[in-house]
Amino acid sequence: MNAVDAVIKAADVLEEATRSKVPCPPVRSLLPEGDIEAAYAVQRHHVTRGLKSGRRLVGRKIGLTSPAVQAQLGVDQPDFGALFADMAVPEGEAVAYGRLLQPKVEAEVALVLGADLPHRDPTMADLLRATAFALPALEIVDSRIADWDISLVDTVADNASCGLFVLGGSPVPLDRVDLRAVTMSMTRGGEVVSRGSGADCLGSPLTAALWLAATLARHGDPLKAGDLVLTGALGPMVPAAAGDEFSARIEGLGTVTTAFAAMEGATA
Repeated sequence: MNAVDAVIKAADVLEEATRSKVPCPPVRSLLPEGDIEAAYAVQRHHVTRGLKSGRRLVGRKIGLTSPAVQAQLGVDQPDFGALFADMAVPEGEAVAYGRLLQPKVEAEVALVLGADLPHRDPTMADLLRATAFALPALEIVDSRIADWDISLVDTVADNASCGLFVLGGSPVPLDRVDLRAVTMSMTRGGEVVSRGSGADCLGSPLTAALWLAATLARHGDPLKAGDLVLTGALGPMVPAAAGDEFSARIEGLGTVTTAFAAMEGATA
């Protein structure tokens, strides 16, 4: 199998998992060993298919920024994936049972850009000027690969294991919050299940966003005004099940909540 065919095959396997709601085996065996660029080619194939089907690209997510999450998945570097408008879940709207395959929840800082970031070598000053505001966010990560048996190649190919996201509704300008120093506490059913801080996200969510801006510019697909950036987990991700309710508070940014609908056919 040549390189192009391998990329298409891996993309097809992941798409079938989405369609059938049955997780697939790891796709790393279909691609050259450790080939991150091939994995991103699979991801781009997924994005292109999405755009052709009418989905709207609204930003990017950064993954694997927290040492705790890296340890959970056995990887040692960040990655990124695409965010589409149909991944957004409004606060107060429950995630339908069965919409995702193997959901887990993590709390993070979201940034919304007010200006383009076209340079391959953006500075922190460029990023600060370009960012309109920050929001608290929950990313509902998901894997189409059975039992979350993933390497870096697998998660990159699988759109950085992105599922859905929920944004808090109170925007905060960056001059009102120190994102390095914020603390996060996330509960499930009222019990604290994850803690972390801005420093746990590559030292700062802004550092993670700067990495993304430079990486995307080098790939010829820079961040633009209006883009949403999910900057990465502030603490460990937590499995979600039908009926679960999550709430995360990020100091200086506020609270964001989400819930998962009860299992179909379940009775009170």
